[in-house]
Amino acid sequence: MPKTADAARLRLDPHPSRTTLLDGAWWPRSTNAITELPGLVEALSDSRGEITHVLLNPAEWDLPHPPRAHAGRSAARLGWYSSQPAGLITIMSDFGRDRFDLLVVPPDASPKSADAALTAAANAEDNQHTPELLAQIERVS
Repeated sequence: MPKTADAARLRLDPHPSRTTLLDGAWWPRSTNAITELPGLVEALSDSRGEITHVLLNPAEWDLPHPPRAHAGRSAARLGWYSSQPAGLITIMSDFGRDRFDLLVVPPDASPKSADAALTAAANAEDNQHTPELLAQIERVS
């Protein structure tokens, strides 16, 4: 995994497939989209090509909701949709016009449960859905 992925606390299935429920997970440090999303876009660009769009649920992120996430010389368009499932972001890249889904581990998750969720979401053989994984996460007060 590239250094930027480690810095972004991102874990991806090493063999992307459209038959898996999730393609990985991301554990942001806060719910500030302006701060968090550029690092994610940069980390994903290292392994999945230029990120063109990110779809998010606005209820899970602090205001303001920016229209783009700038990473290096590129910028991904952000789509804020209340219909986007809780705890899930959808990423689209120009690499083969790919689309993939990431579990978003809450920033206040305990390190142990965050690691378990990151691992499960990046495991193609794990068939847990986002709500199941989120329900298992312990929060730190």
